[in-house]
Order: sequence, then C-alpha cells, then structure tokens
Amino acid sequence: MKTKSSAHYQRQYRKRLRERGLIKKEVWVLPENARLLTAYEKELRKSSPEINNQQAFMMVEQNEQWTTEKCFNALSDLSRFTKGEASIELIEGLNPSIYIQMHDFGDLPIYCSVSGEQIIVESVLWAATDIKDKNDFNEMILRSHKYFPLSTICLDQGADGLSYYFMLGALSATAKLSNILFEIEMLASNVINVTEAYADFLKTTNGENA
Repeated sequence: MKTKSSAHYQRQYRKRLRERGLIKKEVWVLPENARLLTAYEKELRKSSPEINNQQAFMMVEQNEQWTTEKCFNALSDLSRFTKGEASIELIEGLNPSIYIQMHDFGDLPIYCSVSGEQIIVESVLWAATDIKDKNDFNEMILRSHKYFPLSTICLDQGADGLSYYFMLGALSATAKLSNILFEIEMLASNVINVTEAYADFLKTTNGENA
C-alpha cells in the first residue's frame, strides 16, 4: 500500500475541524508558553470548556525508565485513546513500536518507540520524490525548521526502501507520561503546520499538493 503524504492528513484534519464548526485563529505566544497554549486550545474545542479546571491538564507522572511496552500500556489508559480521539496499537517484534492514529488530525499516523535512553516520536511527511527541487527544499528546511517547536525534520529510508522526509521529536526515556503525550500531540500539530508552510515545494497531483 502506498504511503500517504502529510498533505493528505492535513486536508482530512482541516475538513474534520470545519465539520465540528471550529474556526482557525492565529495567535502569538512566548515559546515557554507553547505547552499551556496547546492545553487551552484542546479545551476551547469543547462546547463547555473547563479552563479553570487544572485537572483537565494533569497527567500521571512517571520517573522510571520506559520500555516501549510499558509506554504503550500507560498511553492506552489515557482519555485521548479511551474516548476514541486516537487509536493505539503495539507492533511487536525485535524492535517493537507503538502505532498511533490521531483521528482529530485527519487520522495522521505517528510511531513511537523507546530506544536506549530516549523516546522517539515520528511521522512521515513526504516521499523524497514528492519534492520539486531537493536542494532548495533542504536549504529551506535548515533555515526554518526551528520555527516548529520540539520537532525536527530528517531524510531517512522508509520500510519500503525508499527515501522519505520524516518529522520527529525526542525526549528522555524517563520522561513523565504527560510529556510523552504532549510530544505526540505537538508532533501531530507540527506535521499539519509544516505541510502548509512548505506546500510550494511539493509537486502537484490533480491540482493538489502531493
């Protein structure tokens, strides 16, 4: 099955937000307040937000080192997954990983795994063949990826042996569960935003970005 580019999930994400009656508002905040903004944004998408309820933004703390299996079990119990906002599956094997579908981000797929001392969270952006001019695009990535907090972009080989651009985030293998969830949600948001920001660098298919 052909790997879908992030542009597909961006379109699905916007469509579902519009269907929920939501509107887009651009805001400017200090970098250190990005996490708080994400929490408030999530609440403000509800018909009856609980902005003053600190419990809405609290998660279980974790100080022990995670394994992929432990991380999967802990994430599975969180409301985002139990309420169907996202689905989660453990892919077992020599190097197990967690497969997540972010339903409120157009079913965007995200992979999460524990590797040594860090947790890696990543998602495919585009196949390298979807880019018009790789030299121009790579230069733009190097100059501007810093504007997407907590995530970076790399070029790597996919499971099918082809080259893909990935967006990824990393955090300590002893991170709090709340920080792991935040990393997943931030990555999903950044994938949508970076697809919009770099749309002009993509080839088009049937009048749409790849």
